[in-house]
Amino acid sequence: MPNRRRLLGLAAAMALAACATTPAQRSTELTVVTFNIWHDMGDWPARRPLVIEALRATNADVIALQEVLQDEGLPNQAEDIARALGGYSVHFVSVDPPEQARRYGNAILTRLPVLETGDLRLRPLEDSRTLATARISVGGRPVVIAATHLHHTPEGGAMRASQISDALGAVDTGTDAPVILLGDFNAAADAAEFSPVRQAFVDALGTANPPAAARSTLVTDHGHRSERIDHIFVETDRFDILSAGLAADRAVSGIWPSDHVAVVTRLRLR
Repeated sequence: MPNRRRLLGLAAAMALAACATTPAQRSTELTVVTFNIWHDMGDWPARRPLVIEALRATNADVIALQEVLQDEGLPNQAEDIARALGGYSVHFVSVDPPEQARRYGNAILTRLPVLETGDLRLRPLEDSRTLATARISVGGRPVVIAATHLHHTPEGGAMRASQISDALGAVDTGTDAPVILLGDFNAAADAAEFSPVRQAFVDALGTANPPAAARSTLVTDHGHRSERIDHIFVETDRFDILSAGLAADRAVSGIWPSDHVAVVTRLRLR
């Protein structure tokens, strides 16, 4: 089985206790975003402010980023974005060792109290895919964020099925902590390999905003196929989906923020 790592910090628990009585922390609503930022491809210095402003406009409580890169001369993009936005912690997950200069992976950014984080390497291991998890507090109630980026080839459904099996095995549905599973799935929400997901989760965008769900989250101007492959799945009957839509979904002065558009949803805990 893949290795798992769980980290629980006393400081995080104390921080939760300290702010549990504030109005912001009592809210059971949260805005969640997933966004593949296309690492440093294209003109990253030109794209960077567009990514930051698009995310700022969502006013998100939780942001899942895919294709996050750090390298010599390039600060970790998730940490850089979090600093620019202000008030977000970062949980970055990569198969690359921490001592390596170049690391590539996924990240969860949140401005809510973090109770626990974890990561899981998904099988087959040679595909170098991961699941990043964060247990956060929403109005004093725990919610599990599980963010991933699955195998990319259209014909790789069997590989994605294996990765989804591992991901679902790492999160417990039906417990005190409702689960949000999100990221770049590299296939449509109704793909056969996601049948186990649909048994326990609903597609937020497809449920709340069918016209937006009919659009591609791949930017066809970059030569991609037209398909919605970026998803936010929320555990069935655990959330009210208040709204859902797309962000970073247009070019600015001829420059797209990324080769994907972001998916955003506003949720309320039941």
